[in-house]
Amino acid sequence: MTVFTFHLAKTKIRTTAGALCCSPSGQQISGLIHAECMAKMTLGAPILSPARMQLHHLAMFAAWDSNAAIDDFLGGAKLGRELATGWHVRMAFQRRWGQVSEFGGLAECVGEQDPAAPVVAVTLARLKLLQVPRFIRWGKPVEELVRDHPGTTLAIAAMRLPRTVSTFTVWNSLQEMGDMVHGQSRVPRPARHADAMVERQRKDFHSEFTTLRFRPTAEYGEWEGRTPIIPSISGEPSVA
Repeated sequence: MTVFTFHLAKTKIRTTAGALCCSPSGQQISGLIHAECMAKMTLGAPILSPARMQLHHLAMFAAWDSNAAIDDFLGGAKLGRELATGWHVRMAFQRRWGQVSEFGGLAECVGEQDPAAPVVAVTLARLKLLQVPRFIRWGKPVEELVRDHPGTTLAIAAMRLPRTVSTFTVWNSLQEMGDMVHGQSRVPRPARHADAMVERQRKDFHSEFTTLRFRPTAEYGEWEGRTPIIPSISGEPSVA
């Protein structure tokens, strides 16, 4: 069964830049199906701000053929050892909306989940460069909604120039995430996400876009002094 991971680590700028230019591949790393390396971005940050592309913070979203492959990467590969100094979550796939070619083999749904259970959502998109102004206009209010939502325990974005953007959010429950998506949360301006999705359907911002939902299975390490980040998971020993 495929295991997915999302990693966050503080790195040297040259490490992040190298990973952005050349993400690890299955030809280099045994058991790796696909990896997306990106620079962390603060949701809702001003557009012209260093917080928009933090080259000292590396994010990686990846699919693996086993937990053993992840352990070997984190313990043996140079980039893996860098990522092992930070935090990561391991996840089981649950549901897909849309499609990005690198993850095109995923089913739409593999089973139902308890609405009260914690959930992780990852979006991954390839922007149409001419649509960037529209994407910023509609996307920034959504960033602020997700960033400030009481149902999240962690909400970040990540990017790789020129076209790849992603979000990573950890939710206390599937119910809270669903309420946000459909504009039913008890927060100011709850329809920001729903309105942006209507606009995307009218005229797409992306050449490819997918939202992936996962069941978190274990987390390792800490991020900015925080652990645990995943609700209701006791966690396994951190990777050394």
